[in-house]
Amino acid sequence: MLILGIETSCDETAAAVVEDGSKVLSNVVVSQINIFAEYGGVIPEVAARNHLEVMMPVVKKALEDANRTWDDIDAIAVTHTPGLLGSLLIGTLTARTLAIIYKKPLYAVHHLKSHIYANWLNENMPKETSIIEFPLLSLVVSGGHTQILKMDAHNHFEIIGTTRDDAVGECFDKVAKILGLPYPGGPAITKAGRNGDRNKYHFPKPNVPDLDFSFSGLKTAVLRTVQTELGLPISHPSHDLKNHLNESQIADFAASFEKTAVDYLLEKLNKAYEENPGTKSFVVAGGVSANELLREEATKRFDNVFFPERKFSGDNGAMVAAAAYFEIQSGVEPTDPYKLDIMPRSAIK
Repeated sequence: MLILGIETSCDETAAAVVEDGSKVLSNVVVSQINIFAEYGGVIPEVAARNHLEVMMPVVKKALEDANRTWDDIDAIAVTHTPGLLGSLLIGTLTARTLAIIYKKPLYAVHHLKSHIYANWLNENMPKETSIIEFPLLSLVVSGGHTQILKMDAHNHFEIIGTTRDDAVGECFDKVAKILGLPYPGGPAITKAGRNGDRNKYHFPKPNVPDLDFSFSGLKTAVLRTVQTELGLPISHPSHDLKNHLNESQIADFAASFEKTAVDYLLEKLNKAYEENPGTKSFVVAGGVSANELLREEATKRFDNVFFPERKFSGDNGAMVAAAAYFEIQSGVEPTDPYKLDIMPRSAIK
């Protein structure tokens, strides 16, 4: 089964052709990071306009790279929730129109499902997926989401923990901005922290009950510690702190923050495991799953833990196609292209 996946939930315009939910025949991603690096974050209206400019060329290239035509495509899959309203609109309108023109079944896919199913992708040969066993726990970590989900089978999701405020990826971005590091914050903090002391600064981990997360307090703790280290009052503007920090301080703050964030994530995942001792696999997903320290520490602490290939950690069309494949295998019916709507916010189910 060949599925064309389309992804435009934020600032990547992406399309891919995937065979049987695992073999990636093509994966085209046009990122807007260079556009938004200057602003330190995504501007929704600008993102939507850029999607509009490159959407069809990206789809065309995905078919060309896969050496396939529309006659070969069995279905179209598209992200319809959650995400930026304007960005989602461009992707879904494209997918709906193509489904009508070429008479292909259309599948509307939840963005977080796609990130989870990125773990089943392999660019060269189909991955032996049986090593990812159910029931499993999935830690989804990205710029907009931080959740722990339980899966007893394909396409069966139960949210057992979620963030109550900021997502971990957003926290990385905001701390990076405090330290004067570029956007996106995750890779910048990792790079800056390589020469830093992870134990130099001790930040409190949010005390949130159950399996839920909170990152707003951690971000504030970093801000206050930087101000104290520099001998500046709390009224001193955060955007100016970078002008008072030296390279050594930036490295130590980056390394210490990264360690605290990763420890916090894995402590919650371990608590989820204690509450679900029958878990056979752990699947980490989302943009922050590319983090080096998270991969190292998770591999040390858990057996049978999986991460997507780094090229599939961020937003891409291949993961959308993979998620749709497993929906089809689970008996999900296609969506009417004339009725498909977008939802900027929705829970995975």
